[in-house]
Amino acid sequence: MRLRTYRSLLTLGAAFGLIAALFAGLEFYDLSLTAVCTVNAFFSCALIAESGKTTTLGVQDYLWGIGGFVAILLLAVAAERRRRDARLAYLVLGVTTAGVAFAAYFLYVELAEIGGLCPVCLTAYLCGVVAWIGALGLARHAYRRRVAPAPTAADAA
Repeated sequence: MRLRTYRSLLTLGAAFGLIAALFAGLEFYDLSLTAVCTVNAFFSCALIAESGKTTTLGVQDYLWGIGGFVAILLLAVAAERRRRDARLAYLVLGVTTAGVAFAAYFLYVELAEIGGLCPVCLTAYLCGVVAWIGALGLARHAYRRRVAPAPTAADAA
C-alpha cells in the first residue's frame, strides 16, 4: 500500500473511533441512548452499561477510548507534519498497540464476563484496529527508509 493510504487509515480509524467513544460516553450519562444500539439480548449496549464492569483501573472505559483516540489523532497530525521523524511513527505504533491491547481486554470482559457485546464498543475496537494497521504501515515505511542504503557515486553513474 502507499504511504498515503496508511496515513488515511490511521487518521480515519482514530477519528471514527473517537466518535464511537464519545457516543459511548453519552450513553453513560443518558441511558435512553442505549436503546439505539440494543439489537437483542446479546448485542446490547444496555446489558454492558448495566453490568457494573465498565471501569478499568478506576477510570470509565469510554474515557480510555476518548483519551486514546485523541492521543492517536494528535500523534497522527504530528507525524504528518514531521514526515522524516521516524520516532513519531514508532510512537504512534506504540500508542495504537496499547489501544488494541486495551480493546482486546474490554472485548474479553464483554464476551466472557458479561456475556454480551456492545455494538458501539465493537465499532470503537474495530476503528482502533484500523488505526493500528495504519500505524504499522507508517512504522514499516519509516524502518525501510532508515535502513535503505545511501546512494553512492557509482549508483549515479
